[in-house]
Amino acid sequence: MELVFAIVIFAFSATITPGPNNIMMMASGVNFGIRSSLPHYFGICLGFPAMVALVGLGFGFIFEAYPVFHEVIKVVGIVYLIYLSWLIANSAPQALDSAERKPLSFLQAVLFQWVNPKAWIMATGAVATYTSAGEDIYAQVLLITAVFFAVLFPCVGSWLVFGVWLKKLLRDPLHQRLFNICMALLLLVSIAPIAYELVREYAVMAAFYL
Repeated sequence: MELVFAIVIFAFSATITPGPNNIMMMASGVNFGIRSSLPHYFGICLGFPAMVALVGLGFGFIFEAYPVFHEVIKVVGIVYLIYLSWLIANSAPQALDSAERKPLSFLQAVLFQWVNPKAWIMATGAVATYTSAGEDIYAQVLLITAVFFAVLFPCVGSWLVFGVWLKKLLRDPLHQRLFNICMALLLLVSIAPIAYELVREYAVMAAFYL
């Protein structure tokens, strides 16, 4: 029970805090409402536990054997998030309720987990911290996956509901424009530490070879 409690605390603190998933979920709630954002919501809540399970059951060892794959995913993820930030910042205020605009689909949200830097940190961190080589690895990974599955729905859902509530305050085009810009900046801030570490790593490598 102590282990379960520790995993719950870790999962809750990791999933309730601001990150690419939550920021995008709140922005989706503002721009599209709850019903249209449900595929995105379920894509996060089902896609991330699936990622945890795959990482815990050996997918992570592939990246240890071939680290270049992990580096490629990190770079692609950072570039993709910068692109998403640009899209959010440039969303047209007058299109708040437009049927022509669409949120992320279920599949897009599931696939996004694999290029989300925070998701990688959460998944690998949980597996590394709460599994032991002397125990049944499958049972341990299943427990971690189940905890994230249970915690994600209320945590991510709270950001979606908050976004819908904010929508009532953002009917003014200027307010919506400022909100979208703030969300874009927060998205960039959420990946800044990872991007900084990546740039520093490559800078050290370049200095070593030069």
